[in-house]
Amino acid sequence: MHYYNKIIWIFALVFFLGLALIGYRDLTANALEDPEKKQTEDSFALTVLNFGAVGDGKADDTEAIQRAVDSRIGDIRFPKGIYRITRTIVIELDRVGPVSIDGSGTARIVMAGAGPALKFIGTHEGTAGPSTFKENVWQNQRMPTVDGLEIVGEHPEAVGIEVTGTMQATFTRVFVHRALHGIHLTKRNRNVIISECHLYHNSGIGIFLDRVNLHQINITNCHISYNGAGGIVVHSGPGGVRNLQICGCDIEGNMDPDGPPTANVLIEGFSGGVGEGTIAGCTLQHTHSAPNSANIRFIGSAEGNEPNVKNFSIADNVLSDVSVNIDLQHARGVTIMGNTMWRGYSYDILVENSSNIIVGPNIFDRNPSYNGASENERGVLFRDCTDCILSGMQIKDVIHKRGGLVLERCRRFNIKGCSIYNCEGCGIILDDVEHIRVSDCMILDYRPEVKDPIALRLIKGKNNMVVGNLFGGKVEIAPQSAHIEDNYYGY
Repeated sequence: MHYYNKIIWIFALVFFLGLALIGYRDLTANALEDPEKKQTEDSFALTVLNFGAVGDGKADDTEAIQRAVDSRIGDIRFPKGIYRITRTIVIELDRVGPVSIDGSGTARIVMAGAGPALKFIGTHEGTAGPSTFKENVWQNQRMPTVDGLEIVGEHPEAVGIEVTGTMQATFTRVFVHRALHGIHLTKRNRNVIISECHLYHNSGIGIFLDRVNLHQINITNCHISYNGAGGIVVHSGPGGVRNLQICGCDIEGNMDPDGPPTANVLIEGFSGGVGEGTIAGCTLQHTHSAPNSANIRFIGSAEGNEPNVKNFSIADNVLSDVSVNIDLQHARGVTIMGNTMWRGYSYDILVENSSNIIVGPNIFDRNPSYNGASENERGVLFRDCTDCILSGMQIKDVIHKRGGLVLERCRRFNIKGCSIYNCEGCGIILDDVEHIRVSDCMILDYRPEVKDPIALRLIKGKNNMVVGNLFGGKVEIAPQSAHIEDNYYGY
């Protein structure tokens, strides 16, 4: 009896091991045969395929995707595929609840109609303060999210994503190209995050804040390139734009040579103004062939005495290859520090009708190893400005200009500790200025072929001081225009 029991146990063990091996072989074969089908069949999570989408790039998947959104499942998943749509997928957050759209980096939406591929509509009317939120916003609308999705425009008026009335909209790993605009923010939004996105080769604007009332927006670690009407463009609406942070991005070539003037970052005050922002740690460059191109351009209101683009920090960026690297018009309270600039074909910095501007240590160089180095004129110009500090700048090799640093009709400037070398025309030009102090600067032209260089020229002014500088050239100062003391003339 004991012998037969052993036989039975051995037979059972062999039988069940065989079943296990057969099951494993069939499971592996099925998964390798069609992994996407297996994932759809075995997963508890629904995808747009369950609502009738095909994802072959030919079928019109508009109705199926809209059904998925309207089903209120919230987690809208796109398996690998190409999903062609012909009209906007509308996501009314208060009706469908919190929504996350996930493409896992493998799904593409082709927008074959006009308008945005995805449009998020919220109803938030409060500020960023918790006490201003209605309960339905907290429950149904918080943090609408798009992640890992590509959107391609197939219509000249196609847009990637439009957002209005939202709180905490979050866009990560989104790729929009060949559309009109990449991400379009309209009307009113709060606490927006755009990160790790690629907004590339669109005919309009990469990220467009369109007459918007928006406080708290962070744009980080993005590539925003070759958009014809601007990289990041801000037009403020009633209520304005506040707390705009642009950090760690590569922003380049966002100007159509055949289009109207724009910039890699263009901020216009309009009705509500723009303030409390940072542009830091970015590379901004190209294209000098576009008309009046700029890397960073602020345009405040010319009405009244108070500029409405203000309180910005521009720090630790690399800027090159445009007409003007930094262009400030009717701005107030801007700090520019730690930047490296070259190839400003007209100016490195141009500041007009502005006040309370601080330009700290920055490098303004020619970099002759780059093509076209002999064509970019560069230089720093302040015109009709007041109450500014220029400290620790290095300006070198400015050509075809009145001077390396030029002040026209300016009041109350402190220019200290600057190094200005080899500038054609003159090192510093002061024309119609008052209460300007130039001290502890070194202004030299050490090119052997240059004879009798002019270090500083004060053409017209009163109540100015020129003290404690090292001049490697002539100094021409209009009578009774300045107090001059303790300068060293080393030419």
